[in-house]
Amino acid sequence: MDRRYPIGKFRVEGAISALQTEQWINEINQLPEQVTELVNKLSELELQRTYREGGWNVRQLVHHLADSHLNSFVCFKLALTEENPVIKPYDEARWAQLADYEMPVQSALDLLASIHNKWVVLLHALTPAQLQLTFIHPETREEVSLKENIGIYAWHGKHHLAHIYLALED
Repeated sequence: MDRRYPIGKFRVEGAISALQTEQWINEINQLPEQVTELVNKLSELELQRTYREGGWNVRQLVHHLADSHLNSFVCFKLALTEENPVIKPYDEARWAQLADYEMPVQSALDLLASIHNKWVVLLHALTPAQLQLTFIHPETREEVSLKENIGIYAWHGKHHLAHIYLALED
């Protein structure tokens, strides 16, 4: 198993159905509770464990999930209010070195829960036409539809949840 991608890389095969989109939204909705249940009672030593050499520790993973999903929520809002906007990426590795990533994980868990509460309401309200709206990722110059991005972030949550499980197994 590739510990960098313990659940594999995100792939979409064929057209994305309404049923698939709803499943992804449900996965996004469940993530904050899943992460909270997993890390809420961990010791400081356990929060420092990594899933692979050179990988982020559990604390950094939780803070990254909050930051990344906040950024994705903003991308959705931009795509819904602007015509095919170019999003602003960020250097996630450098963000993980900033002082707020040393804060207690509860601050990231609270942010993740709050963002997901708002995000899931927004996602459930999207019309079929809105699901087709796109943004442009400046590094790849690819257009990403909101429908596909729902899948990307459902995967992203499970991807890092698997990293946390791996860190705690070792």
